[in-house]
Amino acid sequence: MGENIIEIKTLTKSYEDNVVLNNISMNIKRNEFITLLGPSGCGKTTTLKILGGFENPDSGEVIFEGSNINDIPPYKRPLNTVFQKYALFPHMNVYENIAFGLKIKKLPKDEIDSKVKEILKLVSLENFEERSIESLSGGQQQRIAIARALVNEPKVLLLDEPLGALDLKLRKEMQLELKKIQKKLGITFVFVTHDQEEALTMSDKIIVMNKGIIQQMGTPEDIYNEPANAFVARFIGESNIIDGIMLEDYKVNFCNKDFKCVDKGFEKNEEVQVVIRPEDIKITDSEKGMLKGTVNSVIFKGVHYEIEVIEDDRSWIIHNTQNAKPGDIIGMDIYPEDIHIMRKVSENE
Repeated sequence: MGENIIEIKTLTKSYEDNVVLNNISMNIKRNEFITLLGPSGCGKTTTLKILGGFENPDSGEVIFEGSNINDIPPYKRPLNTVFQKYALFPHMNVYENIAFGLKIKKLPKDEIDSKVKEILKLVSLENFEERSIESLSGGQQQRIAIARALVNEPKVLLLDEPLGALDLKLRKEMQLELKKIQKKLGITFVFVTHDQEEALTMSDKIIVMNKGIIQQMGTPEDIYNEPANAFVARFIGESNIIDGIMLEDYKVNFCNKDFKCVDKGFEKNEEVQVVIRPEDIKITDSEKGMLKGTVNSVIFKGVHYEIEVIEDDRSWIIHNTQNAKPGDIIGMDIYPEDIHIMRKVSENE
């Protein structure tokens, strides 16, 4: 995708006795849409604030295009930030809000006019120049906040949960809109969210964080299909996680049965954890299935049914378009490519 525009090297940050970032490192490539994903308190927003210059790390470096920017204040960094609370000026109209940074730079009026009109067209709000901020919907205010940041032509745009205040339908629309804007402008976006679907929809690369530590970095497909540990597997979508024994390359035992898989490189008879996504379990006749269980509950989710099945005291979640009834005895088939093997570690490691 290109060379690194930002390198974060061994950042640490604590507030009193609370370690928020624990020696994290990452690279961000030019023109990349990267998402920092994790639960509240995982360190993702602190990372963004350090990038923007609003917080100082206890140790570590932020390298921008080869130069350390730790001591450079926010207004001198070639990055702009859009916060969840858009911080628009209520006493200014749309034009004045967007033009604010350009006026600070003392650009000529005709150049400011041209840039404001161009950026309003980009966010699909042409002819909104004279509107008051209070007359805008939440989605429109969010677009204006993004326009105000982008009009300054930053090399990197930092976005701190900017869709959090929007309703579900508008959030989904804005996910696609943001990705389209990023691709059109070809600049780097660093996006912070706790919403897994949002991250999977928009990102070129996802960095999953928990307790100030990076758990996994990779493409949305890698993160979803090949979770590095139980935390990632549970946080990104739903998972069935079962203890197993890796008998040899491409062969694992769980639920007291041997299964073919596509994983290798483990020790013989190594204790492992097996991850199987709910949508990867096929329902079949109870006498033909690799496993057999009793349907405990069924919830209609719109595009599929969520079926809980009890198999030998284990609870399985299945997502299937085929309905079932509580009390039904069903078979379950799992194909080798749908069995993912993880080394057995505690979630605190």
